[in-house]
Amino acid sequence: MKETKRSQVINRNQIAILGAGESGVGAAILAKQKGWEVFVSDFGQILDKYKTELAKYEIEFEEEGHDTERILKVGQVIKSPGVPNKAPIVKALLKAGIPVISEIEFAAQYTDATIIGITGSNGKTTTTNLMYHILKMARYNAGIAGNIGYSFARMVAEAQYDYYVLEISSFQLDDIRFFAPDIAVLLNITPDHLDRYDYNFDNYIASKLRITMNQTAQHHLIYNAEDESVQKGISKEGTEAKTHAIRPSGLKTDKWLVNDIEFSPDELTIKGKHNLFNASCAIRAAQLLEIEVNDIKKALRTFRNDPHRLEKAGVVNEVEFINDSKATNVDAVWYALDAMTKPVIWIVGGVDKGNDYSALDELVSEKVKAIICMGIDNSKVHEAFATQVKIMEDTQSAKEAVEVAAKYAEAGDVVLLSPACASFDLFKNYKDRGEQFKEAVKNLS
Repeated sequence: MKETKRSQVINRNQIAILGAGESGVGAAILAKQKGWEVFVSDFGQILDKYKTELAKYEIEFEEEGHDTERILKVGQVIKSPGVPNKAPIVKALLKAGIPVISEIEFAAQYTDATIIGITGSNGKTTTTNLMYHILKMARYNAGIAGNIGYSFARMVAEAQYDYYVLEISSFQLDDIRFFAPDIAVLLNITPDHLDRYDYNFDNYIASKLRITMNQTAQHHLIYNAEDESVQKGISKEGTEAKTHAIRPSGLKTDKWLVNDIEFSPDELTIKGKHNLFNASCAIRAAQLLEIEVNDIKKALRTFRNDPHRLEKAGVVNEVEFINDSKATNVDAVWYALDAMTKPVIWIVGGVDKGNDYSALDELVSEKVKAIICMGIDNSKVHEAFATQVKIMEDTQSAKEAVEVAAKYAEAGDVVLLSPACASFDLFKNYKDRGEQFKEAVKNLS
């Protein structure tokens, strides 16, 4: 094994990987490449494309169950982020004292590249994509990975980059031990995934703060200085990194300054005050990497965000339809509603993750004329907004939701899909939900 500045792996030659999605298979490929004896185990079914890859690399695997006896004999285990610590196999491993780490922890041990790690309840995909775009426009040898696109481990196995921009979820941070990004970005912390954290918000805050727990004085932490939960977390957990505070209220659309350097909001292709903040965090990271101002500005002008994030889905009968399917929690919906300048028909619902909708009360009263619920159980949404919005209807598909929304919309209105919930009751994932929404808009007569 190549020893690097991040190397802390126990010296045994057997490794098991729990979960055979992108994260697990990427870790398996890297582990095999580095000489480990690898065994992949998935409690569910493995997708055919991943079975093909595992077979190609001659990696043993099992599905629809765990061979606990075999797994308990390995030197360490890499756990995919979708596998909760409450799973019986994980409990057994921890009881046996076998190290259980995340895929990003494992991958970081095999690269000395500069790592920019970005986390937060909302905005991390946009910020990660923009940071990567800035690096590419400045002609830096950079890769993008983590909770977006390919896994970090796969990238380390298959390519050689000098810089990695990683989108990092709380689930990935839960299982790090020594991982320390050179530049960490902590955008915000609002209630999300509370079902995974025993419905205890403090547990979720502590998870997010793990991004800086191993940083030293040679590292940097860029953070939201006006987010109470971020402030609380930093105060409680502490950090040794050099800190760079970004204050959203100080970002003025008429004079946008980042570290005393002026940028034009008109050059930024993504709209909304929240994206001004996201971009400021990416810009500050770029400044720390000594990227030229002109390259940063060129990147701002040419950046195109991923789909399903306040994406324009079409205009029908002078009604604008917006796909914000990625908004899977209340805070993301707050930003979406805050950005709306027209009367809103709001499509909301799905698998509730312990949402408290009260933060939306003022915006809903001010901007929403009708609520279209899209999900199997919409009772919590009805309870939250029954006294604020007169029109509320339940639907069971994207097609039905769009058709009902169109029925209530008038010229000059906007139909906003911003669900505040996970998608798994009616859809494969948020992308499937967004694509079905866009297809339904296209088919409106």
